[in-house]
Amino acid sequence: MAYSGTTKPSNFFDTKLYQGDGSNTQSISTLNFQPDWVWIKSRVATHDHYSFQSVFSGGIDKYGLEPSDTSGARTPALGSFDNDGFTFASTDGFYNTNGDNYASWNWKAGTTGSGTTTGAGTGKAYNYSVNTTSGVSLINYTGNGTAGHTVPHHLGKEPHIVFTKKTDGTQQWFCHFHAIGNDNKVMFLDANSSVSTQANAYNGTSPNSTVITYGSDAATNGNNSTFFAVAFAPIRGFSASGLYFGNNNNNGPFIYTGFKPALVIVKRQNNTDSWRMVDNKRDVSNTYTGGSYRWLYPDAGTVEASDNASGFDFLSNGFKVRSTSAGVNANGENFIYMAFAAEPLVANVGNDGIPATAV
Repeated sequence: MAYSGTTKPSNFFDTKLYQGDGSNTQSISTLNFQPDWVWIKSRVATHDHYSFQSVFSGGIDKYGLEPSDTSGARTPALGSFDNDGFTFASTDGFYNTNGDNYASWNWKAGTTGSGTTTGAGTGKAYNYSVNTTSGVSLINYTGNGTAGHTVPHHLGKEPHIVFTKKTDGTQQWFCHFHAIGNDNKVMFLDANSSVSTQANAYNGTSPNSTVITYGSDAATNGNNSTFFAVAFAPIRGFSASGLYFGNNNNNGPFIYTGFKPALVIVKRQNNTDSWRMVDNKRDVSNTYTGGSYRWLYPDAGTVEASDNASGFDFLSNGFKVRSTSAGVNANGENFIYMAFAAEPLVANVGNDGIPATAV
């Protein structure tokens, strides 16, 4: 596969599997980059998902993704983000029990800065870490309680996915998805609920190429409250998001992404059902050609589920649904998805690794 170092997906996103050692000095290494957002889940124990991000004051913070743990940011348990991974500063069983197996999903942002928010109401401080090559922006901002408050994301193009989480109090993870096609609708990353009307969360306004617009909802823009947002813009050969339509058949829909996926996250849009995550490190072969498929659920702390009747095939230019499970392939229903690349689809060896097709 002929792609250059600047376009190789694993320089910007990768899944890392590791085994806990129960110490407060364990280092997880061998990534091709220093991560800025690390999302961790135990594969073998009932524990919350946790994320660590580099954009907070003090450098690192963590908070849960599960409904039972919608609280704000807490005492850091990560000691450092390193050149090729991260180092723990805690023996917490949620991410470092001796002998337990874990999955971590890691994103690189990189370029940092700070400023004052714009739009309606009083401008507030924000800081960010952004990577325009991979279309990822991490933002820490203060709300002002006024509808029309705008927060710069610095991606230079419209993000199609925005996750927002209050960090100084209990609130859900609010998710804007461009593919839903209604700016008053949101999903909740920490819940299995269907799409919800929340007109005041994102002010009924799509993000544009410069800012994310928030309404007056205290969950996304409470006055003087602090928030974390992660925004993803679609990048040819690296990331894609959208909708597919289920058919309740193991010869299910094919979803074109323009690359072979490394990670796919799926949610049934209009019905109660868990989010599902699958990656190419926990499943090294396609389900349909043999082996079990290993699901993890962002809205639940349950252990990894193995099912040889459910799953996707990861193909060179997308993924194929091979399951009749209602959670990924209910007949006639919409499913939102986001995907990140293992390998881009490239035109030819002489094209310096430029992906052949756009997302």
